[in-house]
Amino acid sequence: MARWRPAQPKSSPYITLEGYERLNNELKYLWKVKRPEVTQAVKEAAAQGDRSENAEYIYGKKQLREIDRRVRYLSKRLEHIKVVDRAPDDTSRIFFGAWVTLADEDDNTRRYRIVGADEIDPAKGYISIDAPLARQLLKKQVGDDVTIERVDQDELWLEVVAIEYK
Repeated sequence: MARWRPAQPKSSPYITLEGYERLNNELKYLWKVKRPEVTQAVKEAAAQGDRSENAEYIYGKKQLREIDRRVRYLSKRLEHIKVVDRAPDDTSRIFFGAWVTLADEDDNTRRYRIVGADEIDPAKGYISIDAPLARQLLKKQVGDDVTIERVDQDELWLEVVAIEYK
């Protein structure tokens, strides 16, 4: 019996040029380099005989399924996303692709970049445009305040200190 899961809400179709290039390069690598290597390994493992107990063959087939799944996802995703490769006309406000510096009540600063759902990387400070923080920041200017409600904690007050577009 299959396990039913509710459909996830669709993410925004936007992506930065760097993110698009990264996904496109991953697709090319998987299709032109990795898949042929794994296919050759499976072919060699299959030539060894009994496939039911051949770990290399079983693992190789599993790898091929994972590669094919990722290739299908990337192909579909790249067809439907919109590349945002220029700064908005009004660079004094926060929009997609902006680097935003925020200060909290203790003057600790944090820097985030608002990117597409496929580019999220907390280590780099990349947050999704679909994230609650990003949604609150959209169209704000330097000096504007943002209040974030946190689960089981007080509200977090942040002030927009700087906005950059690179």
